[in-house]
Amino acid sequence: MFVVVLVTCPSVEEARRIARVLLEERLAACINIVPGLTSLFWWEGKLDEAQEALMIIKTRASLLPELTTRVRELHPYEVPEVVALPIVGGSEDYLSWVGEEARRGREAG
Repeated sequence: MFVVVLVTCPSVEEARRIARVLLEERLAACINIVPGLTSLFWWEGKLDEAQEALMIIKTRASLLPELTTRVRELHPYEVPEVVALPIVGGSEDYLSWVGEEARRGREAG
């Protein structure tokens, strides 16, 4: 089983730094970085707004706990967003590639 994980970052540079670590550690097969995101949210009892970059991470569901831990260790936010959505279908070739590249296929997908 595979998931898409969404993580917001304060900048493209910060997203790129985190993405490189996750990829080097084989916790993900591919990470897209989308700049220019405007986020509105409640924080410490008041409505806040921030310009952010969004990381779209493709990985194995079995790697999600470790990936979440690493994001929390690397991320500058006190409470980083880490939201996983199941991949319910898609290109079999692409999903096979994700499975091979995320931990080089050492785990069953």
